[in-house]
Amino acid sequence: MLNDTNKPEFWETAFKEKQEMWGFQPSRSAVIVNDFFVREGVRNILIPGIGYGRNAQLFKDNGMTVTGIEISETAIEMARKHYGPDMVIHHGSVTAMPFDAYKYDGIFCYALIHLLDGEERAKLISDCYNQLSEGGYMVFTVISRTAQTYGQGTMIGKDRFEMFGGVKMFFYDHTSIQEEFGNAGLFEITAVQENYPFFLIKCRKDGSSTAG
Repeated sequence: MLNDTNKPEFWETAFKEKQEMWGFQPSRSAVIVNDFFVREGVRNILIPGIGYGRNAQLFKDNGMTVTGIEISETAIEMARKHYGPDMVIHHGSVTAMPFDAYKYDGIFCYALIHLLDGEERAKLISDCYNQLSEGGYMVFTVISRTAQTYGQGTMIGKDRFEMFGGVKMFFYDHTSIQEEFGNAGLFEITAVQENYPFFLIKCRKDGSSTAG
């Protein structure tokens, strides 16, 4: 059963508001990941939850082919209006992955997985890992338990709260990151400060991991 943040109608209004709030500059996490992907020679990336494209253009500008997944038709229309119609964006929820059979050198998932429940998070990690080429990298940006919003709203599970008019959010620490990403080639956890304190989680598919 879809929670509110996986319902298309939830995001149709949200992305219009987020465009005004975030503008068109890429997130700090996207800048860091772009530099990392450039150093590692990543050429073909998947962005689950691509939104209206503000984090995608940076990768395109650095010669990478970008494919997106997005639940909001409004966001897809905005992405095509502002960044051109040539980028492939699959319309649907990340919980319905995979949308294609391609293997990607890199996957970047920004501020999305913490909106899912435990089963959905596990599936997303597995689905992303399965779509990596051997030696490929996937990077997730997740909200930290140190955020001021931690503990607000109604507790609906360990480190998970319902707040902000129905948004359900899971807050990560190093222990939960190890639990969820430890079998998916996890090799680095970095704190990143944006509008919230985040963790940047890097994983590599090297053949020895068991995710998926």
